[in-house]
Amino acid sequence: MSTFAQYNFPDFLNQALTAIHFTTPTDAQEALLPPILAGKDVVGQAETGSGKTHAFLLPILAGIQTAEHTVQAVITAPSRELAEQLKDAAEQLVSRQEPQTRILLAVGGTDKERLVEKIEHRQPQLVIGTPGRLADLVTSHVLQVQTTRYFVVDEADMSLDMGFLTDVDHIASAMPTKLQMLVFSATIPEKLQPFLRKYMHSPEMVRVALKSVISPTIKNILLATKGRDHNRIINTLLHIGQPFLALVFANTKERVDELYDYLQKQGLKVAKIHGDIPPRERRRTMKKVRDLQYQYVVATDLAARGIDVPGVSLVINDDFPKDPEFFIHRVGRTGRNGLAGTAISLYDPEQEQQVAQIEGLGISFVPEELKDGELVAANDRNRRRDRQGVAQAIDPSIKGMVAKEKKKRMPGYKNKIRKAIKVDARRKRKIARREQRRK
Repeated sequence: MSTFAQYNFPDFLNQALTAIHFTTPTDAQEALLPPILAGKDVVGQAETGSGKTHAFLLPILAGIQTAEHTVQAVITAPSRELAEQLKDAAEQLVSRQEPQTRILLAVGGTDKERLVEKIEHRQPQLVIGTPGRLADLVTSHVLQVQTTRYFVVDEADMSLDMGFLTDVDHIASAMPTKLQMLVFSATIPEKLQPFLRKYMHSPEMVRVALKSVISPTIKNILLATKGRDHNRIINTLLHIGQPFLALVFANTKERVDELYDYLQKQGLKVAKIHGDIPPRERRRTMKKVRDLQYQYVVATDLAARGIDVPGVSLVINDDFPKDPEFFIHRVGRTGRNGLAGTAISLYDPEQEQQVAQIEGLGISFVPEELKDGELVAANDRNRRRDRQGVAQAIDPSIKGMVAKEKKKRMPGYKNKIRKAIKVDARRKRKIARREQRRK
């Protein structure tokens, strides 16, 4: 069994790891640490909660020269909450260092003048921030990034989705060509490729094989609403088993506000987090959530990767996220560090396609329903489909013919259906061969 001792980190890092009870590297850390320590550019694709944060923070903090009063490492994160988490993790790791690495948090919604004053007094050695604020500081020549040795783009796919990649591009263009660049992402979308080609030098692609798309300690429930009111269902679920900390995810700010108001009227002490809440108030709320002053939190996907609080025992999806990948990030807030967790997704009959998309990611559900205020096992929604046999092989383009023939109930209609399937299969094979010749 491997341990962190094999990487020969400085004593202050080993002491910090011992203090937080980190002795054995995760699969992601075992895969990422060797190429990063070797000085290679790395594109890391790993699941949420895999431990990738320490996989890049440890080598960077080991390499920063505290005697040099220059910017040596820059890390971007797509949200204030994620940036604050990274800063907290970095400060935890340098707590035994003397003198300590100077770490600066640069995020939007904070006092810019005070931040500029702090940087002009003395350049930080490690800067962690959101792309917009960092790009602003680089453009105004306040932050001197031309001495940077490490540049990390964390949650790159999220930065792309939120339109921050232009700012990240601007930051990277002000840095020296000889630097180690590390990009981490849950997915590697095609639109990210031009950015990677532009700045990275023969990067090593590290894909950490998923043992399970979501933690095996999570019970992932699909709950049929049967047309009942979502507000009432969620209120009932929050009262079952008294969760230690419950997160309820909704797709829009308006829906978060609606749920928040309803649950408050039911007497629950609930917090809400979404993009329209002023940054200072959001930070205050997040601190109270971390201090366990709230038992219930209603949030948009902004918080799906931003809330990393130990003890989340229940996640409820009021609706499925528009991007199926976000389902993993939502559910991944529970069942961490080997602890048991429950995720419940409310399901309406017309959402069959969305459920199928999520199942296509390798996620399986446990079907349950609410009965007399309790969760009980329900029939698998696929049971009818599984009995349909050959009909499942029929392409959607000929389903009309199938329906028509069945309706007619004329002799030999089954043969006609089989013949149509064969014709359709031949047509597809021809198209595939033609495309192959063109390639």
